[in-house]
Order: sequence, then structure tokens, then C-alpha cells
Amino acid sequence: MMQDKMISEKANEPLLSIRDLVCHFPVRSGLMRRQVGAVQAVDNISFSVAQGEGLGIVGESGCGKSTLINTILQLVPANSGNIIYDGKDVRSMSRSQLRHWRREVQMVFQNPFASLDPRMTIGQIVEEPLVVGKSGLNRNERLKRVIETLEMVGADSRQIDRYPHQLSGGQRQRVGIARALVLRPKLLVLDEPVSALDVSVQAQVLNLLERLRHDLGLTTIFIGHDLSVVSYVSDRIAVMYLGRIVEIGTREEVFKSPKHPYTQALLSAVPSVKKNNGQQRVRLKGDPPNPANPPSGCRFHTRCSYATELCSQSEPKLVVGSEHAAACHFK
Repeated sequence: MMQDKMISEKANEPLLSIRDLVCHFPVRSGLMRRQVGAVQAVDNISFSVAQGEGLGIVGESGCGKSTLINTILQLVPANSGNIIYDGKDVRSMSRSQLRHWRREVQMVFQNPFASLDPRMTIGQIVEEPLVVGKSGLNRNERLKRVIETLEMVGADSRQIDRYPHQLSGGQRQRVGIARALVLRPKLLVLDEPVSALDVSVQAQVLNLLERLRHDLGLTTIFIGHDLSVVSYVSDRIAVMYLGRIVEIGTREEVFKSPKHPYTQALLSAVPSVKKNNGQQRVRLKGDPPNPANPPSGCRFHTRCSYATELCSQSEPKLVVGSEHAAACHFK
């Protein structure tokens, strides 16, 4: 009975939990290159992703989305905070534990034209993680896994001896997805995987990703700047602004009743034939502030039409754990 209860409790635990994660880049100046400041790329971010869930992270360029992902994947060192994966803190893992963790967490990169080695064949590119990750499979078993994975993502396995320059952009991105899936990971991180593709090809790749997520039981983190694209493959959406998450909620909640003024501005910019003719577009004032010198109080107050003196003096908090939360004094 006790064992069943422990298994049930573990099943309810998130696969990934980010707690108070901070990543600042030093700004240096002078002959001695002394640090005179810091770019606050990721500043005190917390969220969690459940097993099998799709989380979308959206925001304009420079808000810290890619840095957040690179910090979670340990490609960029964090200054502080915790990255809890399956109950274990990634930042305190040993080398052997990290090696196992990297097999379970894979990434699909933004540019399929730059992320594939032009000197390797398609078969070698997809097989490489099995070799580097010490999968224990022999040559024939690896070849079988490569062919299975290519067919899984809708790529032609007969192209296994071709090179990336012989494929179209959509075909290359399918190869990139196959490379990420060949190790059968639990968590798949996607860094704007369709932004470099034609619109018609984007739809094909998005449909593929959504099908793979459900068929394989994948947990995904999809980052992008287009809310309509991110929402298509996400159960929940987190909105980032200047290194912070300003709103997080389910896809339906964020689209139907956005709480934060920045989210409202992003949604008003999404083209839609269903919009009423009298609907007012939310226009932001000025440019995004310098992340090396963010505004006091609410970081969005310098561009917000609803800002008051309180917004410039007091920083609103995001209530972690709430199903739909916004870092705004008036929401």
C-alpha cells in the first residue's frame, strides 16, 4: 500500500522544475577589463513542466528565451537557482549522471541549414548521438534505429547516403528532429524550429511535432516569438519579457483572457480573420529597455499604457503554482 502511494506521488511530480534560475552575463570595461555591470538575461525564473506536457515560451527577440533554454541544458552556466529533472538537481549531478541526463534531454535547433554538419551523410548525422552517447547498440542495430527514426519523422530513409546540401529546408529540419529523437529522449527542447522555413513547410513540421509528442509521450519545451505558432504545439504558455516570465497559463486562458498588458499587446498583433473590425490594437510605447540596466519596479512599466507610480516603485510578483498568473499589480 505504501509503495503504491509513493509511485502515485512520483507520477504527479513534474518532470522538470525550474526554481529561481538566474543567468547574468558580466559587462566589462577599461584596460583591466573590470566588471562594471551585468546583462540580466535570465532573472529569477521559476516554472515546471509535467510529464507529457507541452510548454511554450514566447517573447520578442532579446527577452532571454534562448538563454533560458541554454541555461537549462547546461550549455550556459547559471549564476544561481535549481534545475530539478525527475527529482534530481541537474546543477549538482556528477559527470556520469550528466551523461545519462543528456541522453534523456535533446534539442532541435532553429536553423536546419547551419545545425547539420555538411561533411556528414544523413545516416551519419542521425547515428552520431548513438555513438557519442554510448548506446550499446552494434552497427546493424544502430542502422536499424536510424532508419526507423527517419521514417518516424516522415523522412525518406533512401536518402541516408545523401548530404544536407542535397535536401530542402523542411527535409533538413526533419533530419534534425530525427537526430534528437534517435536516443528516445523524454524531454525535447525546440528552439524556434520552424522560423527559418517557408509557411507551408512550417505547418507540416508543426503537425509532425504535435503527432510525435502524443505518439511518443514526449515532454516538450517550444520557444518562439510567434504566439500563434507556439500555441499550436503547447498545452501551457509562458510569456517572457526582459529576462522574466510575466504571465503563464493554459493555452486557452492566455488566448481568451490575457492578464498582462504585454501579453495583450502580443495577442493584438496576431493576424486573424475572426477579429472584429472595431477591435483596437495594443501599441507599445518606445523600445525594450537595456537588460544591463532594467527599469525599477515593473520592467514593463516604461512601455505600458496602464502604468502608475506604483509600477515604477514596486516590482509585481508572479505567483508560482497558480494555474493562470501574471506579474502585474492590477491583474
